[in-house]
Amino acid sequence: MADELRTVLTAVGPRLRALRNRRGATLEQLAERTGISVSTLSRLESGQRRPTLELLLPLARAHQVPLDELVGAPATGDPRIHPRPVTRDGAVWVPLSRNPGGLNAFKQILPVRQDPPAQLDLRAHDGYEWLYVITGSLRLALGEREFVLTAGEAAEFDTRVPHGLANAGRKPVELLIIFGQQGERVHLRARTTAKRPR
Repeated sequence: MADELRTVLTAVGPRLRALRNRRGATLEQLAERTGISVSTLSRLESGQRRPTLELLLPLARAHQVPLDELVGAPATGDPRIHPRPVTRDGAVWVPLSRNPGGLNAFKQILPVRQDPPAQLDLRAHDGYEWLYVITGSLRLALGEREFVLTAGEAAEFDTRVPHGLANAGRKPVELLIIFGQQGERVHLRARTTAKRPR
């Protein structure tokens, strides 16, 4: 039991870091929202501080995730995911996976903006991202370059390159995002079900 508890607690730090980075928040911003000092948050994420309920409850509220997601509660055998949409800066994020330390899938909805910015706010962080536009037109800034992706188009990039997203059209943009904190690329494998005629 002690080994199992140690394993669960060891995994909390990477989950906390992944959740914070996924939302593009700094330790300072998270400290303001939770009342937990920056040094304590840093030690929690690096595994140098043991997580307690007093620390995890405000973090779960700040990240808008259930407490069992923070601690990696054992699976119940139910494969269904119960997404809880999160709204940030006008965009709606719907988590489609529950693997905070590894690859994560999201649906994002970007509303139409009355005053689209001339330049996008660019952010950079560790990881690798793949996105697919379901509907609408997406403006993607990547370093010094900008692209417009329309329904059916996909892009992938190293998130250490400064990047930003915005709605480029007159209707909401819906997109799927797969993000890997450790920089994993998305690999698609297909196998044939029938032999080709020779």
